[in-house]
Amino acid sequence: MRKLLAAGIACVLTLSAASIVGAHQAVPDAAVEAFGAGHPGHGHGDPRTATPIKHLVVIFQENVSFDHYFGTYPYAANPKGEPAFYARPFTPPVNGLSRRLLTKNPNAGNADNGDGAINPFRLTRAQAATADQDHGYTSEQRAFNGGKMDLFPLYTGRGESLPGGDPAEEGKGQVMGYYDGNTVTALWNYAQSFAMSDNSYGTTFGPSSPGALNLIAGQTAGVSATLNGTGATTDDGNGGLTMIGDPDPIGDVCSSPTASQVTMGGRNIGDLLNERGVTWGWFQGGFDLTRTNPDGSTGCSRRTLSKVTNATSNDYSPHHAPFQYYPSTANPTHARPASVAAIGHSGDPANHQYDIQDFYDALDAGNLPAVSFLKAPAYQDGHAGYSDPLDEQAFIVHVINTLQQSDEWRSTAVVIAYDDSDGWYDHQEPPHVNASRGSTDALDGDGVCKGHGTLPGLDGKTPAQGRCGFGPRLPLVVVSPWARENMVDHSVTDQSSITRFIEDNWLDGTRIGGGSSDAQAGRLDRMFDFFLPRLFERKLILDESTGQPKQGGGWPFWPLGNAGHG
Repeated sequence: MRKLLAAGIACVLTLSAASIVGAHQAVPDAAVEAFGAGHPGHGHGDPRTATPIKHLVVIFQENVSFDHYFGTYPYAANPKGEPAFYARPFTPPVNGLSRRLLTKNPNAGNADNGDGAINPFRLTRAQAATADQDHGYTSEQRAFNGGKMDLFPLYTGRGESLPGGDPAEEGKGQVMGYYDGNTVTALWNYAQSFAMSDNSYGTTFGPSSPGALNLIAGQTAGVSATLNGTGATTDDGNGGLTMIGDPDPIGDVCSSPTASQVTMGGRNIGDLLNERGVTWGWFQGGFDLTRTNPDGSTGCSRRTLSKVTNATSNDYSPHHAPFQYYPSTANPTHARPASVAAIGHSGDPANHQYDIQDFYDALDAGNLPAVSFLKAPAYQDGHAGYSDPLDEQAFIVHVINTLQQSDEWRSTAVVIAYDDSDGWYDHQEPPHVNASRGSTDALDGDGVCKGHGTLPGLDGKTPAQGRCGFGPRLPLVVVSPWARENMVDHSVTDQSSITRFIEDNWLDGTRIGGGSSDAQAGRLDRMFDFFLPRLFERKLILDESTGQPKQGGGWPFWPLGNAGHG
């Protein structure tokens, strides 16, 4: 213990001195060795990292705006019969739904919304199943109405019957609904004990596939081939195409034969990791076509019934698998890895594309890749219409509980992020970063999306239309022994900020290039504290059903604390 304390103090002094002279928040080798030596995954053969994070796990969920999940954080209604949530003392506030926004909302005051002109309203735990809202590239821009943020019911609102719902909440006004800590309890508890952002955005507007591409490549332009039409793309202004919809990947054996399909040109973060020999994988529910579900379904049609939504959906969705769009990282036949030991490594038939069960198998075998992207089976991905917050919570909690009980936890960071907002209301106008003037743009008038500049296409020079952004504000939570405690980060970030963290931690800051937004993305660094030595492996074990801490499932808080704003 004396040696560990001495090493920690030495690291703090060294790093503090470095920070004084403006050094980047990278941890010297001594710090990494001091807190990682002697544990699996920290051998001399591992790639060098700029921080103590040796394993990054990105849980990439579906279709949630920030206000939809965190609008009233950290205050929950706590009605009888729902899991209770009470904020810790000194919990910092977020840029959420103010009293005025809750009672005199501009959407309620805009007559163009018709019967959907209502104030935001709380969705109960019994109302976890809702309608899927309109989250198209153009319709989302129109809902923002030049930054007035007051036409969501008109342009993105959709409704369906809700248990105990008011008629106004069952039509287009349903887009104004939000949950609190009595339903999204686990996420609120993770935010309490670790770090969250209230200023993170979709890199561009639009649905799932563009969001997934922005996560791994920071680029939605550069469509290199199409099949069954170009309905999911738009003209980039230079004779090429930019993805703005949800096409399936060309060649994936599970892609719909009648759906619009595309292949993407350019590079992604997987290509960069392969070049450095860093292990990685995309793990998605339903990817293993040899498995059979309890109902007998198998192959591309392996499916699960959600008891919350009462809807059955295929576990695997091709347009949620971004690496399948790139020939260099695709596994079109869903070939299985040669062995558990091969998971994460290049040269294997699976080509880094795996089933979600493979993630657990690799973790159990002590073979967790350095970078893991997790996509839940569809019924647990949070996408309104076929999934819901309760099924989603069960997935997220199971992943994080399992990681916390592994030897790798002390060097692991989990990032919970989302692909798009589903069109759900959020009051915050995004920064106008990426301009676009194409036929599908409408943020600042027909054919106009104003911004600081227009992002280029794959040549890195010529502006490519169809990349209007930033898009809607999305939740972002970091769970790690190295995450700041009960902290709200206000730094501006976007989906490609996750890519940038990977590049900075494993790749010495190498960028994808080819017009990728990674080069201009904000950093996640402020959500971590790599300077303060961790004498305890901070853990928070939650109940998968309620999202509340299990008895004895907490961890000793750092006595100095670091709660507050970023």
